[in-house]
Amino acid sequence: MALDSFKRDFGLNNGSQHWRDTLQGNIVSTFQAGTFFGALLTFAIGEKIGRRKAIMLAVAIFLVGGTLMTCSNGHLPLIYAGRAVAGFGIGSVSLLVPVYIAETSPPSIRGRLVGTFEILSQGGGMCGFWINYVVHRTVSVDTKVQWIIPLALQLLPGVLLVCGIFWCPETPRWYAKQGKWEDAITTLSWIRKLPVDHEYVRREIEEIRTQASSRPNLPPGAKTTKRYYLSRLFQKGTRNRIGIGLLLMAFQNLTGVNIITYYSPRIFETLGIQGTDTKLFATGFYGVAKTLGMMIFSVWLVEKVGRRRGLIWGAFIGSIPMWYLGGYVLKNDPTGAAARGDVARSGWGYLVMVCVYLYGLIYCATWQGITWVYCSEIFPLDIRMLCVAITTADQWLWSFIISRTTPYMITSLGYGTYMFFASLMVCMGIWAWWFVPETKGKSLEEMEGIFGAAKSQDLGRREEMSTRIEEGVDENDVKGKSAPEHIKNPNINSSEIY
Repeated sequence: MALDSFKRDFGLNNGSQHWRDTLQGNIVSTFQAGTFFGALLTFAIGEKIGRRKAIMLAVAIFLVGGTLMTCSNGHLPLIYAGRAVAGFGIGSVSLLVPVYIAETSPPSIRGRLVGTFEILSQGGGMCGFWINYVVHRTVSVDTKVQWIIPLALQLLPGVLLVCGIFWCPETPRWYAKQGKWEDAITTLSWIRKLPVDHEYVRREIEEIRTQASSRPNLPPGAKTTKRYYLSRLFQKGTRNRIGIGLLLMAFQNLTGVNIITYYSPRIFETLGIQGTDTKLFATGFYGVAKTLGMMIFSVWLVEKVGRRRGLIWGAFIGSIPMWYLGGYVLKNDPTGAAARGDVARSGWGYLVMVCVYLYGLIYCATWQGITWVYCSEIFPLDIRMLCVAITTADQWLWSFIISRTTPYMITSLGYGTYMFFASLMVCMGIWAWWFVPETKGKSLEEMEGIFGAAKSQDLGRREEMSTRIEEGVDENDVKGKSAPEHIKNPNINSSEIY
């Protein structure tokens, strides 16, 4: 939307400031609306056909949306439709890929591997910023090719992903949910590059089997019902995880990062940066800062500092650049100064640019990566995909809210926009201090104990009691019923049960 050719062909130069704010908000937020539904509705597909095939389908949907945008030829309805369809595909991918990585990763490097997903995600955004800058400098503004090139190039990584996923195996934990234990063992052995009878593989399979068997009255391979999913979401040890995940995804957007990510040329304009070339150049370095932040997170912070401490320090330290941005805009009114022709910049003005980049680095080194890692690893195996779908959809919902309201906030609040988000970040740090447990170095199966989940036998008895009472059996008879043999005697080999 910063390219002059795009503004011309799609009418972004016309009308009042309020009308232009509305149009920009519509174009940006249509994508977020698509991602919300993509993340929410893909859960059933990922559970039914597997993570790998669902990723293929999601990328195919994205490619359809990207093609619609590229061929829009100045028609806003095609831009809206293309962004909605592409958003649906991206929402699905944002759900499926972190789950895929978490379900195939060893605990010791799981956070680092999910962080690698975020590094490349930020790297893609950085490339997008620089592509805009390059085409503005090298392609004539008089031709529509200038805005077609950035939209067309997004199709390339989509094609690479849909081809590359053919070489990836299905996750062993999805096989376990289907009761396909031979496939699960074979796949895990291949991923770990260890023999099937190796102690590490046998121990990990046993942990997976233990968690898979925790489904009340549902042996591996049995179909789950809507009622089962609903009851599991509100059980002890699950509802608190859902609450933490929803708040993490909401707070990730309420840090204010998306006001810069989605509207960076507009933000730099409020800081006194004039000229499309200069704004796009400054935006490109913001993408570099975010990518570097993700690298610091994945290579060092995620497994050394941990999830909880990273959130706390990221919130408090990350608010400092945002406070400075608000104070600078309040004191100097850089937009008004630039409109008057005053383009001189003091040392404090250069520092404000550094603060933008510093904020992007700190945010990506903490809240951006940690929230995705945390929400991909804390949920039980039998409802993991559903829980991640809910939290991912929540992330895109808040992204939609922020992207839709930001143009009006920038126009109406000015410096107050930065101070508002800085205040929220301080509150987030206090919340993380009190309510976010540490999960660094823990296996996926250990999350049950960390979050206080009821033991599998307790879940089984409670579910059985509910079912028997509905069938008319006296409650006291159910309470007195002897526990199954494998619950009374945990030394029985799980393979003898199933």
